[in-house]
Parts: sequence; structure tokens; C-alpha cells
Amino acid sequence: ATERGGARARSRYAAGERYFPGADLHGADLSGVNLSGVNLTGADLIGAKLTGASLFGATLTGAILDGVDLTGADLRWADLSSANLTGADLYVAGLTYAIRGRADV
Repeated sequence: ATERGGARARSRYAAGERYFPGADLHGADLSGVNLSGVNLTGADLIGAKLTGASLFGATLTGAILDGVDLTGADLRWADLSSANLTGADLYVAGLTYAIRGRADV
């Protein structure tokens, strides 16, 4: 997906949906978006921009976050188990109480 996938995900989230397993958000710009509690298990977020996004309590188990910009993102209480964070920018990202079991960083 391109930005269209990101716009679709934002509108579905705003409508109350929180379950997006396997979503294709490759390269999506979700900067500053509140995605608290979202389930992105196994989602493709390669190269996505999540600068300043809130992923508080999000489930990102097995998600592909390769090259994702998470600068200043709130990942507190997020489950990053088995997520691929290779090349991800986590500068000043909040990771307090984040679950990082077997995450590839």
C-alpha cells in the first residue's frame, strides 16, 4: 500500500476499529496519529513514518518495522515480540514497559 493504505487505516481507526492483522502499510505516513491499542500483528510497515505517533499498548507482534521512523513515538506497553525493527529509528521513542521478546532490533 502507499499513503492510500495509511489514510484508510486512519479512517477505520477513527471509526473505532482496532484490529488490523497483516495490514499492508508499507511506506504509509502515520506521523502524529493516535493508534493506541491497535493490533498490527504481522503488519508490513516497511519504511513507514510514525514520527510522534501514539502506539501506547499496541500489539505489533511479528510486525515488519524495517526502516520505520519511530522518532518520538509512544511505544509504552506495546508488544513488539518477534517484530523486525532492523534499521528503525527509535530516537527518543518511549519504550517504557514495552515487550520486546525476540524482537530483531
